[in-house]
Amino acid sequence: MSASSQSHEEPVEPIPEVTDPPVKVPLKIEDWISVLIMAALALITFTNVVVRYMTDQSFAWTEEISIFLLIVLTMTAGSTAFVRNQHIRIELFADGGSPARRRKLALVSYSLVLAFFVLLTILSARMALDEYTWGDTSPAIGVPTWWYSIWMPVLSFVITLRVAGILRRLLRAPA
Repeated sequence: MSASSQSHEEPVEPIPEVTDPPVKVPLKIEDWISVLIMAALALITFTNVVVRYMTDQSFAWTEEISIFLLIVLTMTAGSTAFVRNQHIRIELFADGGSPARRRKLALVSYSLVLAFFVLLTILSARMALDEYTWGDTSPAIGVPTWWYSIWMPVLSFVITLRVAGILRRLLRAPA
């Protein structure tokens, strides 16, 4: 082997296997819901594109269902992102400094997130109740809009429970 054919690259380290933090309710539930929603969105969108291409018309219901599915997807994926510590944050602040500083920032951050999702749960439940009370219907399909909006308080409550679990584990961990 000649010197020019030898590679001077650094050896590549294998990517470590990422394990989920210990939780009572498995994260696989939200993972599978997210996967199924992505599949449904792809199927609905593909069907609408094919129909529109062949007939120059579109299914009116696809946009309504797609928006609903995207909201549910956002909430289920957000739930797992918080638990896996993959949510949006400024890593320079969140991951920098001493362990005590990082812990304090995490406590403040998760406390604010918890307060936000408690408030979102309450307000979105009131919105769904109003839609139920007034009998609002969707424009494309004509179904009651609370069928869509009831999932926002339910999934906000799920995220609230997940974040409360994170805070509980963080408070129980040695400082």
